[in-house]
Amino acid sequence: MTETLYKIVVDCSTGEQTQVALSAEELAQREADATAYAAQKAIEDAATEALATLKASAKAKLIAGQPLTAEEADTLVI
Repeated sequence: MTETLYKIVVDCSTGEQTQVALSAEELAQREADATAYAAQKAIEDAATEALATLKASAKAKLIAGQPLTAEEADTLVI
């Protein structure tokens, strides 16, 4: 079962609103945008997780008195 998606078109001179079904091109663009967003979100989430892991490692090493790597030290200076 496929759901028909619509857009609202407003004529600013009259205030009339019309509900119009999305074209095949608009649906394809919508899918492409959703895919691009999901990919970008995954990259950002991975980077956030990597930074949190690096900070946790640096904190654990500081507590244990172990030397930090340059990358770990950089996270603490930020």
